[in-house]
Amino acid sequence: MRAFPVRLPSGARYWTVLDEDLAVVAVADGFLRQVRFGRDGAESTTKSYAHSIALFLRWCGRTGRTWQAGADVSRAGADALAGAVIAGPGAAPARSARRINGVLTAVRSMVVHAVAAGQAGGDLLPLLYEVADDRDLPAAARDADGRMAWRLRARHRLHEPERPVDRASDEQIVALLKACRSARDRLIVLLMARAGLRRGELCGLRRSDVHLLADSRPLGCGVARAHLHVVRREGNPNGAWAKSRRQRAVPLDFLVVQAFDTYELERMSVPGATASDFVLVNLFRGVIGAPVRPDAVGELLAAASRRAGLATAVTPHQLRHAFGSNAADAGCGIDVVADLLGHISVSSSQVYLHPDPGRLRAAVDRVPSPRELAKAGS
Repeated sequence: MRAFPVRLPSGARYWTVLDEDLAVVAVADGFLRQVRFGRDGAESTTKSYAHSIALFLRWCGRTGRTWQAGADVSRAGADALAGAVIAGPGAAPARSARRINGVLTAVRSMVVHAVAAGQAGGDLLPLLYEVADDRDLPAAARDADGRMAWRLRARHRLHEPERPVDRASDEQIVALLKACRSARDRLIVLLMARAGLRRGELCGLRRSDVHLLADSRPLGCGVARAHLHVVRREGNPNGAWAKSRRQRAVPLDFLVVQAFDTYELERMSVPGATASDFVLVNLFRGVIGAPVRPDAVGELLAAASRRAGLATAVTPHQLRHAFGSNAADAGCGIDVVADLLGHISVSSSQVYLHPDPGRLRAAVDRVPSPRELAKAGS
């Protein structure tokens, strides 16, 4: 079993699962097509789901199970289990709790889709979910007839220990900026570290999305001051993709505005790079003027990290996490952080409400002592 990308004649892409004979696994493919086109999900979402489902189906094959009846082990499966090497107490787990929960989420969703499509019996659902009545919910949570609200709760989920956000430090960001060799690369770093853009959003930016005027109302935009719009588009030639379906406007500070101005002068000096409507284009290698690929962003950050002498390479998501953490530390509410980062649910932004130890210490040091309060009172 393996995950595999599919490009349709329309140019749209999604990921599916192939079996050992390179045939499409129908139940997985139907679910992944529904995620991509029925729910308008991102290609990256189907990629993650496809890898998780392929991993689960490989496990089923090696242990003699089927996805419809995972508890029934055949004779061949029992023999395979007897010869398997099983990690004992104290051995490091092969996968983290986060990864296992991701696989379980993908498999549960596939089974629910299969039941709805008539590819499996409804008796599978109680094996995956338990129905809980929310008796403590307020009356507003009940339906129009006053009936109890119900919800499905996953039966299988590992506890994920809380850990600090894997963010780039302010010192690392400054080091990266100093190590960048072009105005374009400095703009890329700042758009992730000071505006919180994802790689796909960054590489999908068009010139018409960027409004750097003090007043954009003459252009038909009601958003005040410098900002950019994150717009989800189909068929970008570089494979860029905005994850969120909801468009959002992201304010830009003076550092990012200056970086845009410097980059524009650099771009104008490169023949063949001025015609594209994409903001970020190739200037030095590859097809000049072609939009930058999302994968290239990670490559340039890795190269800049090496030149800066950083112990580990800074990733695009660490820069985005730095923006979210800094916004939360500056006193922004969780709803503001969620809007800035394009999170559909504020629960995704909850991790940014836990500052690093250095900022906790600084906050305590700013609290006035009783002696200072007494002096102020006198």
